[in-house]
Amino acid sequence: MLALAVWAMALSAGWVGFTYLGYPILLGILARWAPRPVERGDVTPSVTVIVAVHNGEVELPKKLENTLSSEYPGQLQVIIASDHSTDGTEAIALACLDNRVTLVINSADRGKESAQAAALRDAVGEIVVFTDVSAELAPDALRCIVQPFFDPRVGSVSSEDEVAGDGGEGAYVRYEMALRRMENVSGGLIGLSGSFFAVRRSLCDTWPTDLASDFRTALETARRGYRAISEPTAKASFKAVEDAAAEWPRKVRTVRRGIAVLFAYRDLLHPRYGRVALSLWGHKVMRFTSPLALILLLLTNALAALESPLARWGLFVQAAFYGMGAVALGSLRVQRMLLPRLAGFFILVNASMLVAWFYHLSGQRSVQWQPTRR
Repeated sequence: MLALAVWAMALSAGWVGFTYLGYPILLGILARWAPRPVERGDVTPSVTVIVAVHNGEVELPKKLENTLSSEYPGQLQVIIASDHSTDGTEAIALACLDNRVTLVINSADRGKESAQAAALRDAVGEIVVFTDVSAELAPDALRCIVQPFFDPRVGSVSSEDEVAGDGGEGAYVRYEMALRRMENVSGGLIGLSGSFFAVRRSLCDTWPTDLASDFRTALETARRGYRAISEPTAKASFKAVEDAAAEWPRKVRTVRRGIAVLFAYRDLLHPRYGRVALSLWGHKVMRFTSPLALILLLLTNALAALESPLARWGLFVQAAFYGMGAVALGSLRVQRMLLPRLAGFFILVNASMLVAWFYHLSGQRSVQWQPTRR
């Protein structure tokens, strides 16, 4: 029994270890020894900026000012896509006197992607930029994000997010950005930053309203033979969500939508897709299933602890880590300490994945949209 428990512990620990350490190390090796550079040029194609928004009257005036003051010399169109807003969002957009701004309205709560699809019908730019109402773009962000389209192999481009705050979300985003930098050099992205990304208009001819557009667009780009990359100089910033209660539903919704996209594009997991398949397995499949490996690790460690003193130490470490994280989630004072804060966010993320799998396997999909207030 002890031998079986040890083998199960090794398997589950290896699964989690590769997810958070092995995959980044493999990416670093590929980026160092087999990079795939992208050509950039000073191009200024016509751009349509689409801002999907639901009840964003507080943030929209600043977003309009931020976007319209962008240092972009090319033709610029801005479409505010209201997903059945019931506050002053639509009035604010209509009151804007800049003729570059138009408003499209969903008459019912159909979700973010539905609002984007409605806006795409009026989009005239060669490049379409999608950005959240809460994301603040750097003055040169639009000019920077179109530079990689000089390379005809590039189909979509992601920004690099900057999160204000030292909480768990901030650390998580910085980890994700580090992964993306390595994926960027080693082959390409399999997910874009939903707060700010750009795509060739020709790749927007289909726009499913039931699939997360940031993840799906990167995979559709790969499926059509283009590359999805990030542009480190294209900056978008937003405030981190420090309240675990507010972060929880967003995390569950994000993973639910991510799992749906992964199943819709499961053909890209085939080895013939090379580095795209590698990134999908390493970054998404193993990440989404790692909570199961963590549970297996804890249970088999508890079983082995009945016979092994070393296993008892391992069980103590796991229990201390999870206990520390649980206390941090319930105490603002404890959250001020870095390690408990990170442990709490780790628990939050993995628990949200388990709940997301429950929803997915029970046939419940997440389409409607309730943006997180930051």
